[in-house]
Amino acid sequence: MIFVTLGTQDKKFDRLLKIIDENIKNNVIKEKVIVQSGYTKYKSDNMQLFNYVNMEDFDKYIDECSLLITHGGVGNILSALKKNKKIIAVPRLAKYKEHTNDHQLQIVNKLYEKGYILRLLENDSFKDVYEQSKSFEPKEWQDHSQMFLQKIKDYIDNN
Repeated sequence: MIFVTLGTQDKKFDRLLKIIDENIKNNVIKEKVIVQSGYTKYKSDNMQLFNYVNMEDFDKYIDECSLLITHGGVGNILSALKKNKKIIAVPRLAKYKEHTNDHQLQIVNKLYEKGYILRLLENDSFKDVYEQSKSFEPKEWQDHSQMFLQKIKDYIDNN
């Protein structure tokens, strides 16, 4: 199963769902596709669409998916990286009014360069990136939050 998440932005992201729908119709994607679409009101008989899913279902879909396709939001990406999932991230772009700026492009590019995710930019072939995902092994995510918390605690204790 492929899980597609568009986050909770108050802007539409039809561009990504059109790409996925087209690739299901063209038989590139053969797996079941479940979509958390947020504010994007998209109709398709090829995907199971939910505006929002609760955290329990969200975690279940992340656990069960063979691939996460998501916008460039850090929260969704980190949720999947912590579970060592394969991710194709598609940044929302300001020029399409999908976001107010292009910070998602910067996030996606940096995580891609470091080997954590695959990316789909506007001139890339979905089919090529999707095929690449089948053999892609993401770099293991190292969560340093406990280390940072300990440093803060040590600083507070010593000052």
